[in-house]
Amino acid sequence: MKFRFPGLTGATGCVIAHGIRAWMSTLRYEAVFAQPDTDPALGVGGPRIYLVWHESMLAPIYLRAGCRVAILVSKHRDADLLESIARHSGYECVRGSTARGGAAALKQLVARGQTHNLVITPDGPRGPRRHLAPGPVFLASKLGIPIVPMGFAYDRKHRLNSWDRFAIPRPFSTARVFIGEEIRVPARLGRDGLERQRVRVQDAMRRANELVEAWAAGGAAPAGSRVVRRSKGATPFPQGVVPVRRAA
Repeated sequence: MKFRFPGLTGATGCVIAHGIRAWMSTLRYEAVFAQPDTDPALGVGGPRIYLVWHESMLAPIYLRAGCRVAILVSKHRDADLLESIARHSGYECVRGSTARGGAAALKQLVARGQTHNLVITPDGPRGPRRHLAPGPVFLASKLGIPIVPMGFAYDRKHRLNSWDRFAIPRPFSTARVFIGEEIRVPARLGRDGLERQRVRVQDAMRRANELVEAWAAGGAAPAGSRVVRRSKGATPFPQGVVPVRRAA
């Protein structure tokens, strides 16, 4: 459905943002940080580029609002509602993509990347699913800031019949989160170097999701990492996340 009236889009985005918060607050969250200081809520270590597959946007939108995060949103009119939802959820937005408005978006991302963490869905807005576009790697090379791959999975969920098989968790289910180690890419990458680093980051993203999906399916948490938990209804910010053990 297309929203062509800014007032209607804004009001709808506000309603949906509140609905997402109410829905996602019923979940129990367990997270593994390969590097604990990469949590954007801590504000440690400077800006980073966080990557999440398009299908998994609900959990990060809920969990880390208000943490000086800017989200890249497609410039296509269909994404107007997504921008409204993100802004009402506490995020700043940069409009554009590699296909439309890419140069302008890059300038904004470079400016925001000096002071803000950036969140990008590298297979969005139209796929292919779980295929990483080179844009985030180019941006990391230009800005000299690290990429952090993220994986999200739910033990009980519904998937939409969309190109990304968008995941909607069932109320009162458990979300598992894996935040990988920082990936630093060289500066001034050429075409071949950009492709090598793109594949490297894509592999890390796919690995993060394999780990967290196996965990959500009843397996063990990723070995050697700290597991943190947040109870249903608790604040999504650091004071509500308590380290409980090292993964076996």
